[in-house]
Amino acid sequence: MSQQLAEVETLFLHESRSDYTVVANRDGSRVLRGRLELKETSAGPRPGKFRVIRDGEDHPRQPDEFVDLARAAGRIRISEQTSPENRTRLKEMLDGYQLEATAVRTCRRCASDSRYGPITTEDAIDHNGELVCRDCARRELERELSYKGEFTGAAEERLEELLYESGDLDRIVSLLQGGLDPDLTKYDEVSANVDDVSPVRTEELDLHPDLSSHLQGRFEELLPVQSLSVRNGLLDGDDQLVVSATATGKTLVGELTGIDRALKSDGKLLFLVPLVALANQKHEDFEDRYGDLLDVSIRVGSSRVNDDGNRFDPHADVIVGTYEGIDHALRTGKDLGDVGTVVIDEVHTLKEGERGHRLDGLISRLKYYSEDRMETHAGYDGTQFVYLSATVGNPEWLAGKLRATLIEYEERPVPIERHVTFADGREKAQIADKLVKREFDTKSSKGYRGQTIIFTNSRRRCHEISRKLRYDSAPYHAGLDYGRRKKVERQFGNQDLSAVVTTAALAAGVDFPASQVIFDSLAMGIEWLSVQEFSQMLGRAGRPDYHDRGRVYLLVEPDGIYHGSMDRTEDEVAFTLLKGEMEDVATHYDETAAAEETLANVLVAGKKAKRLNDRMIGEVPTKHALGKLLEWNFIDGFDPTPLGRGVTRHFLAPDEAFFILDSVRKGTDPYDIVADLERRDDEK
Repeated sequence: MSQQLAEVETLFLHESRSDYTVVANRDGSRVLRGRLELKETSAGPRPGKFRVIRDGEDHPRQPDEFVDLARAAGRIRISEQTSPENRTRLKEMLDGYQLEATAVRTCRRCASDSRYGPITTEDAIDHNGELVCRDCARRELERELSYKGEFTGAAEERLEELLYESGDLDRIVSLLQGGLDPDLTKYDEVSANVDDVSPVRTEELDLHPDLSSHLQGRFEELLPVQSLSVRNGLLDGDDQLVVSATATGKTLVGELTGIDRALKSDGKLLFLVPLVALANQKHEDFEDRYGDLLDVSIRVGSSRVNDDGNRFDPHADVIVGTYEGIDHALRTGKDLGDVGTVVIDEVHTLKEGERGHRLDGLISRLKYYSEDRMETHAGYDGTQFVYLSATVGNPEWLAGKLRATLIEYEERPVPIERHVTFADGREKAQIADKLVKREFDTKSSKGYRGQTIIFTNSRRRCHEISRKLRYDSAPYHAGLDYGRRKKVERQFGNQDLSAVVTTAALAAGVDFPASQVIFDSLAMGIEWLSVQEFSQMLGRAGRPDYHDRGRVYLLVEPDGIYHGSMDRTEDEVAFTLLKGEMEDVATHYDETAAAEETLANVLVAGKKAKRLNDRMIGEVPTKHALGKLLEWNFIDGFDPTPLGRGVTRHFLAPDEAFFILDSVRKGTDPYDIVADLERRDDEK
């Protein structure tokens, strides 16, 4: 007891049922816990019984030992939660020994556990109608989190931050149970910003008269990014890399120069996109806008194994195509005529695995096509390349590699709120339903109802979520036929649908004017989203002509993964994406990718293939790739063998080619071979 007396810094008294709890603290830690009973004497209340509790057992002490303990304490505190009557009795008892005590607000939970937990108005946490200290609130929050799964440090920190900011544990628990309190779910807001760029008037542009009158009928001034592009040589034929947020008008940059040159008979326009769905929409847009002035065609390629030339006219003035569709035309030796302008939309695709190196190779092959045609066709002045992207982490470097002028415009037309809430897979669809309903029930100042794009990680999940939404909605993915997708696009544009539920098909820019984006999953297939993909997708929320602001909701599953190969959980990924820096756009070559592109370049350019390899974005080990192609009997010198020609025309990787050869030798039915190839793709 003497040691404990020397160590007492604060003596805390709290009313219990029939006595008073006594807690002695030193440096924030308890050194003694006991019970005190008072008795009435002629001099007033005095200690009657005093017991020290040690190892769960009561050890009676002399009442005077409590007095010695109180005298040794640096300060004495009485809980405000003690009734006024008993607070008075304690003070009278202490006054009898000329000891002063101050009443303080304390945590009832701490007191019931015989701990001293002072709280203030600033740090008290409300829980079940009483105020508790931060430590008790945090312990209760941890208990609630244990019911929801394993949370990472970043997720726990976020919830603790919300707990302390709100001062209300019940609201945080409600959030964990699917509540959508916007003050709690809101992570941050990406502010709207408009750079001060003097607009170029359409009447000032030196354009073909038909295009000039067409544009002036649509608008009087160019948007800022368009004005910057024009002022920096767009209409003089300069190659440009245009980096600007979604819905800032990048597409018209390519249209201005491409349509103008086509009308002036300076070569056709190739407008290239990564996805069939996007190509179909762009083709329809061009047909509507310029079909009365120019011939418009589309080149997507119906299959990598069978090319039926679907709807493709190589002599058209405007050809909208997928990367693979136009690349297939080059690999099969189709004459595209004089190409005046090539627009590569979504050029950040260069960083993606399989599609990245194919786009890198396509750009090099198109440049070679232009150079070769200049040598053989008098009067042809070559091709202007315009590259478009909303998200590039290293724009200066990429512009240098592409030998293009960088046009970078960082305008955000409307602010975007970013929200995070936690839910397991079973709860996500119900939460999405609430969000979709809330958004569709509101109208912007422009008179448009709020509509939602829900991103998820599989086609099956698209249908599953859409069925669970109360308001009309539709799945939208590459597995739907063209007519079905067009119907969904039309219904969304007419505001007949509250939401579309999609995979990556919409991330690349299919024109759905949504005010809200919901991430049901932060994965696409079995891979987590990159910061670049995430930024591209959330950028679909909010359009300046329709909405006052955009909203983005991440529905995060604690400890959630979508494939055994994932080394992080969804709550870890969520905060990485929200805080992440944009990844650099670069193309990386392994042996397979190097062999594929080198073989395609040999097919298109023969002995000049090395020149094509050398100017690609990524570093291609040409000598090693040529050695492997010879070893595999894909080339004979600088000529493709019949096998090599078939491999590259159908975009086969070497392992796929060997698989087909082996299957043919075994007598496998051709349809089974195709099915097995598709299955291999799905597994990748």
